[in-house]
Amino acid sequence: MKAYRHFCTYMICLLLALPFGSALADKYSDTISLFKNAGESGSFFDNSYGYAVFPTIGKGGIGIGGAHGKGRVYAAGEYVGDTSVTQLTIGFQLGAEAFSEMIFFEDKRAFEEFIGGNFEFSADASAVAITAAATASATTTGSSAGASGGKKNATTVGSYHKGMATFTIAKGGLMYQATVGGQKFSYSPK
Repeated sequence: MKAYRHFCTYMICLLLALPFGSALADKYSDTISLFKNAGESGSFFDNSYGYAVFPTIGKGGIGIGGAHGKGRVYAAGEYVGDTSVTQLTIGFQLGAEAFSEMIFFEDKRAFEEFIGGNFEFSADASAVAITAAATASATTTGSSAGASGGKKNATTVGSYHKGMATFTIAKGGLMYQATVGGQKFSYSPK
């Protein structure tokens, strides 16, 4: 009887945990799917060594601002570890926003640089912003990028800079653009 109760308790816990595990996996697969269908960012999946995906990064500030989000790192389409991003900014700013972010690694060197420890984008780094139902312009250190239309039909122009290409999709909020300059990343293997 005691073994039966333990078995039932185990099965109930397992069944209760399943929706949460799949919801977490769906968050990542949904974000990856969104970027695959959002203009040129989709072509980077076939031509990159790997990528990092952040389903939601929250950003806000009044004079002093910050951002934080958690993500996953993939190499050759396989999940290899977890990552997090933090950002602290000082200057004129007001508002809050949430956005998704993808970082593509052109080759093994760029991938290794990212997962090698505390990686940080320099202050001049920027992302290609893919916005829904609006026309926008962003730069990727010299390359111009435009985005328009809905999330599924956005067109963008992006390229690798120092082995990495970064794209963002705004999810909502009052700040217009998601900048990546000064972002600091940590990595832990799976």
